Amino acid sequence: MARETARDPASRDPGAATLARIEAPAARAQRRAGVLAVLSGLGWPVQAALIAWAISGWLHGAPLTQTFLAAAGFALAGAVRAALDHAAGATLFRAADAALAAERETLIARESLRMPGSGPASAALGALTAQKLPLLVPYLTRYRPARFRSTVLPLVFLGLSFSISWAAGLILLVAGPLIPVFMALVGMAARDASERQMVEIGDMNSLLIDRLSALVDIRLLDATERTAADFTTRAEGLRTRTMAVLRIAFLSSTVLELFSALGVAMIAVYVGFSLLGTIDFGTWGGPLALGPGVFLLLLSPEYFQPLRDLAAAWHDRAAAQAVAGELAALEAEEAAPVLGRGAPAKPLPGPLSLSLHRVAVQRGPRLVRLPDLGVAAGEAVAVTGPSGVGKSTLLAVAAGLARPAEGSVSVAGQPLSDDTADAWRARLAWVGQSPHFLDAPLAANLDLRQTGADPAAAIRAAGASHVVAALPGGLSARLGETGGGISGGEARRLILARALVAAPDLLLADEPTADLDAETAAAVIAALTELKDRGTTLVVATHDPRLAAAMDRTVPMEAPA
Repeated sequence: MARETARDPASRDPGAATLARIEAPAARAQRRAGVLAVLSGLGWPVQAALIAWAISGWLHGAPLTQTFLAAAGFALAGAVRAALDHAAGATLFRAADAALAAERETLIARESLRMPGSGPASAALGALTAQKLPLLVPYLTRYRPARFRSTVLPLVFLGLSFSISWAAGLILLVAGPLIPVFMALVGMAARDASERQMVEIGDMNSLLIDRLSALVDIRLLDATERTAADFTTRAEGLRTRTMAVLRIAFLSSTVLELFSALGVAMIAVYVGFSLLGTIDFGTWGGPLALGPGVFLLLLSPEYFQPLRDLAAAWHDRAAAQAVAGELAALEAEEAAPVLGRGAPAKPLPGPLSLSLHRVAVQRGPRLVRLPDLGVAAGEAVAVTGPSGVGKSTLLAVAAGLARPAEGSVSVAGQPLSDDTADAWRARLAWVGQSPHFLDAPLAANLDLRQTGADPAAAIRAAGASHVVAALPGGLSARLGETGGGISGGEARRLILARALVAAPDLLLADEPTADLDAETAAAVIAALTELKDRGTTLVVATHDPRLAAAMDRTVPMEAPA
C-alpha cells in the first residue's frame, strides 16, 4: 500500500498528497481487510463446485446423501464467507472513523490557530467538517479493498475458467478489461462533477449562515421574498450539480452492467451449445460435461463482480479527491498561526509593558513593517494611519495572534514566544472590528474567563444596558455568531462590556468606533476613557480623531513609499 501511495503524482496534485496523508493511518487496516475480502471471494469457487457436483449427481443417479453433503458444504462455506466479510467491514469502518476523526481534529486545530479574519468563513468550514469530510468514508472503506480484490480474484477465476475451457477463458479475457477502460474514462468526468457539487454545497451553507445572521434585518426590510428566491436559486444549483453526479453514476453503472451481462451471456451460450453437442471445441480434451459447464456458469458472474465493485468505488474515489482538493487548497492558504497553544494559562508575572522592535510580518508576498513601539503600564496609545497600512497587524502582533517574520516583541519584560503567549493573553482583552459571539447565553459570552463576576457594572459602563434589556431573556439570550438581532453598534458595546468584565491589564481595540453613529461612538469613547482612568493600559487602532485625542499619545503609521 505504501508503494502504491509513493507512485501517486502527489507532487503534481496537492489533493493526492492530502488524500494519501488521510489514508495513511488506515493503510494497515485496508490491507488486512483486503486479504479477508480476497479469502471470502475465494470461497465462491468452492460453493460453485459443490453446486455443480450436486447437479451432476442428479443426472448420473447419485444417492441423495451427495446432495445433502453438497448443501452442508455450501452452507458452511457461506458462513465462513459471511464471517470474513463482517470482519473486513468492521476493520475498515473502525479505521475510517479513526482517520476521519483525526483529520477533523487536525482541521479544527489548525483553523483555530489562524489569525482572526484569515482562513475560511465559519459556514464554509462547517460544511467541510460536517458534510464533506464524511464523503471520505466510502472511499476509505471501499476503494482500496475493491482494488485489491480486483487484482487477485479475476485472475484466479480466469485461471480456473481456462483450466476447464480455453474458449470460456478467452471470452472472459476479452470482456473483463472493458470495464476498467470505461471506468477510467468516466472517472475524469465524475471527479469534475463531484468538485462542482462540493463548491455548491459550500456556497449553500455560506448563504444559509449569512441569511440567518441577518434574519431580523431581512424581516425589517421586508426582503423575505427576495431571500427565499436566493435560496431557491441556490438550491436549484445544488440539485443540478447533484443530478449531474448521479447521471454519471447511473450511466457508468448501466454500461458496466451491460459489459458484465454480455460476458455472462456469451459464457451461457457457449456452455449451453456445448452441452447440446452443437459446439465441440473450446475444451482441452473431450466435450464439455455438465458439472464443469455449471461451474463455468456460476463462476463467470463472480469474475466480473470485483471489477464492478471497483467501478462503483471509483465514484467514491472521485468524491474523495474533490474533498481532498479542497482540503489541500485550505492547507495551502497562509496559515498565519498564533503564538502559543491557545490554552488557558495563569497570567504572565511582572510589571506590564509592551515593546516592538524592528518587527515585520509576512502577509502573502508582502512584508509589513511595523513601527517601533513601547507601551508602559497605564498608558493609552492610539495607532493611526490609512487603511491597509498595518494597524490591525500591529495589534495582532502585540497579542501574539501573528508571528513576526523579523524583529522582536517583549511583554512584561520577557520575549513574546510560544512559551509565554498564552500567559500574556491572560492579562489582556481584545475588541476586534468584527464582533463574535459563542453559541452560549449572553452572560457566558460576557464572562469568557468564567470569573463569576456580575456583568451589570461593565454593561452600564459600556452603555449597553438598554441593549441587554431589549433582548428576549436578557442575559440568557443567545445571539448569532456575529450578533444577529442587534445592530453593529450594539454588538460593539457588548464586546466592550466583555472586555470590562475581564478587567484586563491591557486592552487592544481595533477600530472600536468604526461605522458607528456619532452618539454611539461617543459612548464607546467614554467607556474606553473610563477604562483608562481605572488604570487599564490601552492600545487602540483608529481612524477616529476624537478617539485618538482621548488617548495619551498617538503613534502614526504611514503607507510605504
